Amino acid sequence: MRKFITLTVMLFCVALAAPSISYAGYTQTRYPIVLVHGVTGFNTIGGLINYFHTIPWNLERSGAKVYTASVSFVNSSQSRGQQLANYINGLGEPRVNIMAHSQGAPTARVTASLIPWKIASITSIDGVNKGSKVADVIRGIIPPGSPVEGGVNAIANALGSLVNALSNSNNPQNGLAALETLTTRGTTELNNALGWKGVNRWSCAGTNEDVWINGQKIKFFSWSGRSVYTNWTDITDPFLGVTSLAFGSQQNDGLVDVCSAKMGNVISTNYDMNHVDAINHLFGARSWWTNPVALYRSQANRLKNRGL
Repeated sequence: MRKFITLTVMLFCVALAAPSISYAGYTQTRYPIVLVHGVTGFNTIGGLINYFHTIPWNLERSGAKVYTASVSFVNSSQSRGQQLANYINGLGEPRVNIMAHSQGAPTARVTASLIPWKIASITSIDGVNKGSKVADVIRGIIPPGSPVEGGVNAIANALGSLVNALSNSNNPQNGLAALETLTTRGTTELNNALGWKGVNRWSCAGTNEDVWINGQKIKFFSWSGRSVYTNWTDITDPFLGVTSLAFGSQQNDGLVDVCSAKMGNVISTNYDMNHVDAINHLFGARSWWTNPVALYRSQANRLKNRGL
């Protein structure tokens, strides 16, 4: 009996140790990973609340080198893209792999147009690559040039300034520009300016994985969720349930429909995950069925296997 108990304990210890052994170097990409937040996002608040909740650590624990960029809380994708380019240039790294959530995706594509030699890959996560109908609805109910528009812009800018103070950053804020750039019209104008690189102009599909920008080959990937209510303990789900009404019968994550989220090599748009789940928030109160952290780790391994 004693031998049986000893053997059982040994097997249990081996089982616990096995994942750490088999996953050593699993996320060790050639180039560092830069995480880029979406609209109304931040890198960290007071060093305690991270936009990508636990994701940097989960990438780093098996070999990845990870940076979390800070760009404007609210601003146009063009402005944010220039900020991201400046940030990446300041890292001193030869190239980087960008993983970008929401507005981070068009932000990253602007960056790639500015410094393509610095970008090894871009991964869009629930990205606004063809605009958001939620932004269309909000733009439609706020009269241009009205006091309401001015008030909303002022509130958004004030919140952005507060985030700057709490995250030790000094990014310019422009709430109206953020709204305009995320509408279908605004994103279409951006895609026209970028030559629709990595985004399918004509259908609900991705494009080739290899995207050439100014003579530089950059790998493009994307994934997204298609669900809204995913965890009854997550207080953000009811809010997304309201915003999802803008999409009618289209599959969406509460803020972005699956067609808009497709870019480059589409890994999947069928995850049981909403827009907030995609960054492992609210503090890990994610979908019961999809673990977003595993998706980031799997993507890092995919990049590693591509030599990136």
